[in-house]
Amino acid sequence: QVQLAESGGGLVQAGDSLTLSCAASDHTFSTYAMGWFRQAPGKERELVARINRGGGGTDYADSVKGRFIIARDNPKYTVYLHMNSLKPEDTAVYYCAACFDYGFSTSYKRIWGKGTQVTVSS
Repeated sequence: QVQLAESGGGLVQAGDSLTLSCAASDHTFSTYAMGWFRQAPGKERELVARINRGGGGTDYADSVKGRFIIARDNPKYTVYLHMNSLKPEDTAVYYCAACFDYGFSTSYKRIWGKGTQVTVSS
């Protein structure tokens, strides 16, 4: 089973940019749709962005549209989340996930990374 490892989180100021990376362990990465989720304390985990296995289809939560970009590099087994104009409300643990379903339906198994903390100060 493919394993995922996030990196790139940290403490930044409002308005800053940050790029998260999620490295998959093997070539099966390209068979999965990938997504970035986040969870803030006391809140439910939410889908931030998703990208289909070929990389040509993407979708974003309304809260990040125009600010975040999801991208993938299949030969490098890596998916990225480019975050711009960060706001304090973006503070959360960000998780990378893989799923055979682009919609991340719970009917399909989701594979999760361990998460990386993003903290945006004002």
